Amino acid sequence: MTPGFDDVRAAAERLRGRIRRTPLLRHRALDDAVGGPVLVKPEPLQITGSFKLRGATNAALRLPPGTPVVTHSSGNHGQAVAAAAHRLGLSALIAMPADAPRVKVEATRGWGAEIHFFDRHGVDRDALAAELAARRGAVVIPPFDHPDVIAGQGTAMLELIEDARAEGLAPARFAICTGGGGLLAGSALAIKALLPEAEIWAVEPEGWEDYGRSLRAGERLANDGTGSGLCDALLSKQPGALTFAVNAPRVAGGVSVTEAEVFAAMRFAFTHLKLVVEPGGAVALAALLAGKLPPREGATAIILSGGNVDAGVFARAMAA
Repeated sequence: MTPGFDDVRAAAERLRGRIRRTPLLRHRALDDAVGGPVLVKPEPLQITGSFKLRGATNAALRLPPGTPVVTHSSGNHGQAVAAAAHRLGLSALIAMPADAPRVKVEATRGWGAEIHFFDRHGVDRDALAAELAARRGAVVIPPFDHPDVIAGQGTAMLELIEDARAEGLAPARFAICTGGGGLLAGSALAIKALLPEAEIWAVEPEGWEDYGRSLRAGERLANDGTGSGLCDALLSKQPGALTFAVNAPRVAGGVSVTEAEVFAAMRFAFTHLKLVVEPGGAVALAALLAGKLPPREGATAIILSGGNVDAGVFARAMAA
């Protein structure tokens, strides 16, 4: 089932009181750097440090009470499923890459989930999750390619647009951190329902531009898996079938950013916004600061999608 904007609105009602409504931020230094108003939604302030709690909780709430859950994740979605399961009294098994950032592994374990490690490059994640779920009589909550997950992620953008309107602003351009496309799809549903003339841009790390290439080609294309692993939250093999069906007619295109541009964005967020942002969560800001987006009159809005970064990686960003 392909989700629609009504599903995003329903998810917002379902999640009321279960997630944190993160604020809308502005900073003169950012407006000056970009040459126009910039609105920032800081999801590092979410309960689990990323937007992923929205989709995971919405999907878990749609299950029969007591249903055990399984997922695969490099960290943020796994932590979100673990947290959602803990708060709903469900058991959770999370398959994580053996090289996942320690901060994400420990946070996932901290919510009481069991962790199954696998080789990031040698395993079919979907097949592994399905096998683990079958063994336990559990339900898989996938990281992005699921209607309830997409609808839940869209609540971040719904909040952003509502808060922008309260300040008398209607953004004309949006930049979205993109891996498998769940946040992009949920955001696109909200944006095109409420601001149909606005442009939406997918932002990906250099070497993992499957969404940008797929949008240009009009079909789903895969990455070769040889790009940098810095933005671990965005290393999806290819766009999801469901997310691409939502995004292809709504998203203007894709741009990519370099490691240096990501580190610069992390420093900017720390220095001016007083936020710790992980590499994958900073790519939209990086694209904006680096001038990667086509010019457009009016305000620009971005979501800083996560802040779960290992101390060593954050130190590299600050020292770069």
